[in-house]
Amino acid sequence: MKDPSLRRSIALFRAFRQERHDPDRCYGLLARDAADQVERHVRVRGRVVVDVGGGSGHFTREFRRRGAHGYLFEPNPRELAPRGMPPRGAVLADGYLLPLADGVADVCFSSNVLEHVADPQTFLSELVRVTRPGGLIYVAFTNWYSPWGGHEWAPWHYLGAERARARYTRRTGRAAKHTLGENLFAVHIGPTLRHVRARPDVVVVSARSRYWPVLPGAVTRLPGLREVLTWNLLLILRRCP
Repeated sequence: MKDPSLRRSIALFRAFRQERHDPDRCYGLLARDAADQVERHVRVRGRVVVDVGGGSGHFTREFRRRGAHGYLFEPNPRELAPRGMPPRGAVLADGYLLPLADGVADVCFSSNVLEHVADPQTFLSELVRVTRPGGLIYVAFTNWYSPWGGHEWAPWHYLGAERARARYTRRTGRAAKHTLGENLFAVHIGPTLRHVRARPDVVVVSARSRYWPVLPGAVTRLPGLREVLTWNLLLILRRCP
């Protein structure tokens, strides 16, 4: 699908709406879309791609399908093996301290993980560390003021996290998966952009909305408004020599 385009955005949104009932279709489509985004900058065939926090392995499988040497590192055993069988070659590992030598990855990939770590700057530093000079770091995350910032209890997070979680429990009869300050954190676009632009070890290749159908880079240049309109920030970084 052409990126950006309204057709692509609608297709991804529809798939996401079915994520609970058909996760393979949802994450399979998202993995193909993300791999296409990476391959605008580097062909992955024959490259080492490290997928950090990739859950049950949809992204890793897509990179392998394209000929990459894909490796999955996931800290949550329930996410790694939701059906009792972890993906081939997966490693149970913390993204703060990856069991990898410096500079081993041609591409370090992280999709929708940054909002789930308490210290995003340390997490980013680890992604940079394991990427070779000249290699790419792909980081996408859902920012807190996005309409989906509260995840399953969005958009009621705008009225407060605890109120939103309580509403979710009343409506569904089950506890919410995410708790602010435990496994979901308020990460914002402005501070994240300032941080990566100030780092001496990376250059920003692209900073854009991951799903926005028109001018995805322009929306991230609107202070204040970008915190709501971006929905999901995609950063493509290049490791400096």
